[in-house]
Amino acid sequence: MASDAEINPLKPRSRRRRGKPLQDQRFSSYLTFGFQVTVCLGIFLAIYILVLISLTPLLSEETPKELKRGEALKPVMDPILNQLKRFPQEPMQGLAEGVAEAMRKQFAESRQKLGLSDSSLIEKASAEVNHLRKNRGVGDNPASLKAKEKLALHNVEPPAGVHGVIVLGMHRSGTSMLSGLMVTGSGYNTGGPLIGSAFDNEKGFFERLDVVLQNDEFMNSQKVWWSSNVLNYHDDVALANKESGKITFKKGKTALAFLNDSNNAPWLQKDPRMCITLKTWLPLLNNVPAILFTYRNPLEVAMSLKKREKNFTLEHGLRLWIIYNMRAIQNSEGLCRVYSSNDAILNDTLEEVKNIVSELTNKCGVPAPPRQITQEDVNKFVDPSLQHNKGHQHEGEKVLADYDGCKVYDYVSDFPEGSANRLREKELYIKAMKVHCDFKSGAAFEDDYEWPSV
Repeated sequence: MASDAEINPLKPRSRRRRGKPLQDQRFSSYLTFGFQVTVCLGIFLAIYILVLISLTPLLSEETPKELKRGEALKPVMDPILNQLKRFPQEPMQGLAEGVAEAMRKQFAESRQKLGLSDSSLIEKASAEVNHLRKNRGVGDNPASLKAKEKLALHNVEPPAGVHGVIVLGMHRSGTSMLSGLMVTGSGYNTGGPLIGSAFDNEKGFFERLDVVLQNDEFMNSQKVWWSSNVLNYHDDVALANKESGKITFKKGKTALAFLNDSNNAPWLQKDPRMCITLKTWLPLLNNVPAILFTYRNPLEVAMSLKKREKNFTLEHGLRLWIIYNMRAIQNSEGLCRVYSSNDAILNDTLEEVKNIVSELTNKCGVPAPPRQITQEDVNKFVDPSLQHNKGHQHEGEKVLADYDGCKVYDYVSDFPEGSANRLREKELYIKAMKVHCDFKSGAAFEDDYEWPSV
């Protein structure tokens, strides 16, 4: 007998019922969140595992007893950076912040294990700086850094150490007396030959002949003379003329052979022309010189020049005083400087020279001279009668200006009051005396000092 299915194939078959209904037991049924979230969790888990694997070797490392420069953070950062480079940057801000936080914690723990506290790193850096300063040979003097930067413009190898001192000051300002005291009393080395004494400088100039002649050649190539057109001197032009052969450098070579020989330290170089030409010489030296700057009352200087030179006026002398002193300060910027004055030397010669030598040695790093000056040295060298033209003895009681207690008194002029020459001379005199007062107060030694127009 045929079954119902065979008789009517369109009729559905009835299912057998069991005790419990069948359940769909496929694994995908347990996933209740989307594909993107699953990928994010997978990436996070992979990065976290890689970070842990990278840091695992550190757990077995001992804390180093000594940190090598540049190596302290390398074992911490390199494995992490190498692993992160393998993953593309995805716009998943939440995941990135989580990884960054985990890395910060791991980094902090690693620093602690290595003993890399902030204080220890600062102490290590300080020790490195002191070590470099010591090896540079200039003590704590930061002045040589600016000088080396300027020398780099001329493609010159950085100089090493401090071998000597260059004395800067206007003509007739007591530079010869000061240099002579340091040479004869303390034993600073000048080499030679030196320019001999003269009627206007009975004790000698203490100037190397080769340096003076070379300075004259530097200046003459630009139509400059020591007493004229000095504002138009350019150190880069002088160096270019030397390199091109437009000027000879025969005298300069003999001078450099002495100045660049460390066996001659401590040497002393003095020539008032150096106020103008200093920056021409700096690139040629293999060492950074210290500077000893001294000044004298401008009226005294102008009167001395007027007496010595033919057709020299007070106005011309006052203008030169401003220019020479201005260039001395401007050209020596960045070098270690020691300051003095003609008045300070005359008031207490022995103590002033001792203080200068001490500053050059302790502040600027110039090698100490072979001996200390004595009162007997001073008595042999300084003759008060050699101080010519004490021109600021208040010849007139009238005060022309007062700069914070530094009074500028009237003076005797060759020109009648009210004349054009007298007005120009007085105006320049007041300008020069203002600079003189600023030298006394120290204001003129500041980098932002405003020099008067001449």
